[in-house]
Amino acid sequence: MRVFLTGATGFIGSRILPELLASGHDVLAMTRSEDGARRLAEAGAHAHLATLEDIDALRAGAERADAIIHTAFDHDFANFVANCEKDRRVISALGSVLRGSSCPLLITSGVAIGDPGDGRPALEAIFDRRHPIPRIASEEAGAELLEAGVDVRVVRLPQVHDTVKQGLISPYIDMARAKGRVAYLGDGLNCWSAGHVSDVARLYVRALDRGEKGARYNAVAEEGVPMREIAAAVATGLGLPLMSLDVQDASAYFGWMTGFAGLDTRASSAWTRERLEWQPTGPTLISDLEAMNYGVP
Repeated sequence: MRVFLTGATGFIGSRILPELLASGHDVLAMTRSEDGARRLAEAGAHAHLATLEDIDALRAGAERADAIIHTAFDHDFANFVANCEKDRRVISALGSVLRGSSCPLLITSGVAIGDPGDGRPALEAIFDRRHPIPRIASEEAGAELLEAGVDVRVVRLPQVHDTVKQGLISPYIDMARAKGRVAYLGDGLNCWSAGHVSDVARLYVRALDRGEKGARYNAVAEEGVPMREIAAAVATGLGLPLMSLDVQDASAYFGWMTGFAGLDTRASSAWTRERLEWQPTGPTLISDLEAMNYGVP
């Protein structure tokens, strides 16, 4: 089938592209630039010029496809709320093209939205509409489309990593470098789930080829990595001191990341693995943090 892939030159999308092609799909790949279009053509895709702000161009791409995988997102976390609302609008626009069809729309969200609120890891079956994380906007848009009959499927992301990027940990590293020390809150036992980017890319294609309408899939390889271990690996890599902060001192160090620093985002992928026969094989988060080049900011 022809798949419209947004974010095709991004961190995750660029890994999904070869997986789609290897599975025999024809890919219409979104990019913002002529340079990106050239690189996508060289990779074997058909380039489609569009931006997240150009709703008409997004709809035009969707109209040419048999399925959509939406991974494009504005990762300026300092404007996270506004960017999540932008994602709501994009998902609604893409889905409006698919009303009345059987074409699947895969959207992207975060594992925290499956938090059961009782100390257990986040689960695929749970959709906590009251969760404070702004990314709830993406799933709310998807739920509205699902109620209208659109085949919406959700891939929920943990901290997605390799030796170059690690989700929220990348700006955390930049922050530590600027502050001259690496900090965590309290005992640092709050955990972040993680998944290697190669495993995550394979999951998107499995969710397209084998997934079900209305299903949510957790792209989780590691259920929970303690923040203290993450901080220790970063401190070693940067050659900086490691320290614990009290909650009242958090905002002075973490700034816009304060709301994330103490979160526990443990998440299970047992259901996802069973339903999609998906088995992560990539490196762990700590091994990637230990192997990365900290000399390159």
